[in-house]
Amino acid sequence: MDFASLDLPAPVMQGIREAGFATATPIQEAALPLALRGKDVAGQSQTGTGKTAAFLIAGFTRLLRSPAPSTPAGVGAPRMLVIAPTRELVVQIESDARLLGRFTPFRTLAVYGGIDYAKQREALAAGCDILVGTPGRLIDYLKQRVWSPRHVEVLVIDEADRMFDMGFIADLRFILRRLPPHDKRQSFLFSATLSFRVLELTWEFMNNPSQITIMPQQKTAERVEQMLYHVGRDEKFPLLLGLLKREGGDRILIFTNTREEARRLEDRLTRNRYDTRALTGDVDQKRRLKILNDFKEGRLPVLVATDVASRGLHIEAVSHVVNWDLPQDAEDYVHRIGRTARAGAGGKALSLVDEASALYLEPIEKFIGQKIPVEWADDDLFVAEIKPTAEERRRFAEERRARLEARGGRFGDRGRRDHPRGGPDRRRHEPPHRADRPPAPPPPPGGAAGQGRRRRRRGGRGGPRPGGPT
Repeated sequence: MDFASLDLPAPVMQGIREAGFATATPIQEAALPLALRGKDVAGQSQTGTGKTAAFLIAGFTRLLRSPAPSTPAGVGAPRMLVIAPTRELVVQIESDARLLGRFTPFRTLAVYGGIDYAKQREALAAGCDILVGTPGRLIDYLKQRVWSPRHVEVLVIDEADRMFDMGFIADLRFILRRLPPHDKRQSFLFSATLSFRVLELTWEFMNNPSQITIMPQQKTAERVEQMLYHVGRDEKFPLLLGLLKREGGDRILIFTNTREEARRLEDRLTRNRYDTRALTGDVDQKRRLKILNDFKEGRLPVLVATDVASRGLHIEAVSHVVNWDLPQDAEDYVHRIGRTARAGAGGKALSLVDEASALYLEPIEKFIGQKIPVEWADDDLFVAEIKPTAEERRRFAEERRARLEARGGRFGDRGRRDHPRGGPDRRRHEPPHRADRPPAPPPPPGGAAGQGRRRRRRGGRGGPRPGGPT
């Protein structure tokens, strides 16, 4: 479908042309005609198919066709509210909104944690038309009455399934209950899965939405070429070096399960002459944004990340996604490899399966409904690693010790996983040392008398039981 056939306002159409969009993707073709007629839409589609552009185009069109209400000075009164679960997704949506809406009169603002609190507060109080934010920061400013939800005409809930996974559902309901009634606004909900709990949100907060499901039988993106390599743990890094040398590519995204493994890979790849940075959940937000911008603009060829980067990031021309570790959750595999082959492009997804992660392979293949092709690596594909010197090993140990002391904990990062479901994987934590355990509680006072008191509480009498030993 051509966008010109939708009779869109001229500023929106000009933004679409400037963004380089020619024809609509399947989710856009299904959702936009309904949305432009004023219908609420609940959509399910695989990652990288243009869901963000669909709700932005529909939202811009509705705001342009209705007069702007008068709002009080000194309080933000957005007309369109977009709620997303992660900072990275909020930044991505704001960037897309500025790109598609560059010829509209609307002011877009993003609020999220990790950057200047007061600066965001002042910008929000100055007013905006389109507000994009994470639930926690939105509630924080809402309770301070920095912004008002009373004038919201368009509501968007993005990645609704992950809202549940990350424990944001109570915060989300807090915001939704303060919006205008569902019949006084238009609402869009997009999710990777329209599960029962997600549909419950649509029944409660949307106005008889049309449900759209695009290609549910095919979990992975169509143009991703998947390949799997069985390899021992000791030979894993030499194989990675060989694959990087053979495949080439100027934007390569490598996923690990833990922060410590991501940092270790960053050190090893840098030592082997690959310009690499690690993106994990504990990286400062300003540094995180700089790393992402460098990767998007081609200044950083290799990015190592945990699952904080597996959803919501649209980075053009990611040629390869490498699973250094297979994810424990099969759904995360789909989101990881969805970072490549986006918007009709092609890409490769390579997975390195060692003894530890082989247990996750069968659930992943069952979830995606296909066997991942296996390629057996020849000996000449393995490249010898440049080993660290004694001085480098000492420096790495000191840096790791400093990170642990900064967190104030005894545990390493082996069990701290940046996972959408949140929190560390406590099965991987080491048990505390015996000397660190708290002392045993003292025995009850009174010896046998204490035991008698417990018997009186249970049965109402002290002393020996009838028929018991004297």
